Amino acid sequence: MNFTYVAYSEENKKLISGKVSATSEESATELLAYGGYRVLSLKSVRPWFDKERLRAFLSKIKPAEIVMFSRQLALLLESGTDIVTALDLLRDQLTNQTLTKIVTELASDIRGGSSLSAAMSKHPRAFSAMYYRAISAGEQGGNLDVVLRQMADYIEKGTVTGKQIRSALTYPVIVILVTVGVVLILITRVFPAFTTLYSQVGAKLPTPTRILISLTDWTNHYGLYVLLGVLIAAAAVFVYIKTPAGKYRWDKMMLRVPVFGRIIQLSELSRCCRTVSMLVRIGLPLPEVMAIAIHSSNNKFVAENLTGVQQELIRGEGLSQPMVKRKLFLPLMTQMVKVGEETGNLENTLNTVADNFDMEANDKTKSAVGLIQPVMTLIIGGIVGFVVLAMMSAMYSLYGQMGS
Repeated sequence: MNFTYVAYSEENKKLISGKVSATSEESATELLAYGGYRVLSLKSVRPWFDKERLRAFLSKIKPAEIVMFSRQLALLLESGTDIVTALDLLRDQLTNQTLTKIVTELASDIRGGSSLSAAMSKHPRAFSAMYYRAISAGEQGGNLDVVLRQMADYIEKGTVTGKQIRSALTYPVIVILVTVGVVLILITRVFPAFTTLYSQVGAKLPTPTRILISLTDWTNHYGLYVLLGVLIAAAAVFVYIKTPAGKYRWDKMMLRVPVFGRIIQLSELSRCCRTVSMLVRIGLPLPEVMAIAIHSSNNKFVAENLTGVQQELIRGEGLSQPMVKRKLFLPLMTQMVKVGEETGNLENTLNTVADNFDMEANDKTKSAVGLIQPVMTLIIGGIVGFVVLAMMSAMYSLYGQMGS
């Protein structure tokens, strides 16, 4: 890896700048210090075309691969295989090149004296902060194989829930795209041919046909500009969402969207409950558990509420009381958290809540899709019916005028 640097030369008493090649920032700093330079600024330089980044993009690590890796590693450790040998065995079985490279580096770091969790922390694309912190707790507690299985179950459950929601929404999205495509073809390609015929004959056209002709003319003249405007607006919204303030407002707005806002809320709360449940079961302290839950949330508004709960938890107010103050957390969750705190069985109560939220989210998703399908059918039928009516009424009108 190449770095650009600005450093102070102890020998010449002046600032210098340049480039240096090293495996990491620490290595680059040590290399410059060995040459008598005190580093003031150090930045990595990536080429315009980076083969490693392209290879990593084309060989993404799927959650299912991490699940399988975790289960197999747990099985090998349980059988008495040492960690380095287990990683070497798994490396030879992997088909994902990126994951193979990462596992090779894990084994190399452990041979150099690093712990498994510390080695995993260097690869956030494969192992999240929650994953390697849980592994660290497993290393300290001497139950690494158990933690690996729990992490595999956690990732697998989250993946299954996400797939259920995506599969339920796939059909309506495809139907909408196909409908838009068919209508555009009818308006821009098919109907203009009939319009030319009508204009040549000079027939008096019925109202539906005149409306459709006006719509077709308007689309042909201004459709490209409208499409360009929509794309620019979408790009502007996309760029704004990438900013912290935009992301926060977008996430907050998505929670208020009718029907789907409730599904998003349930999904986020379910993920939060499972995260807290698993980490508490592993043995991490609750403030650290909340920090990981905040980091693992995909919704900035949810993360803000969890941050407030964490701060009040540290002040000694418990977990359920801060949640009660915030409308985001549903009554079932706050009540079960209170029961879990009182009985000392927080991990099991939260796991129950997560299962309940997953079921409700799945039911609401199916209900929403079931509602969307007949509405879409009516809209599609109305549009196609109007186009057919406009074309057929014009043809009958034309025949009538020619016959008279």
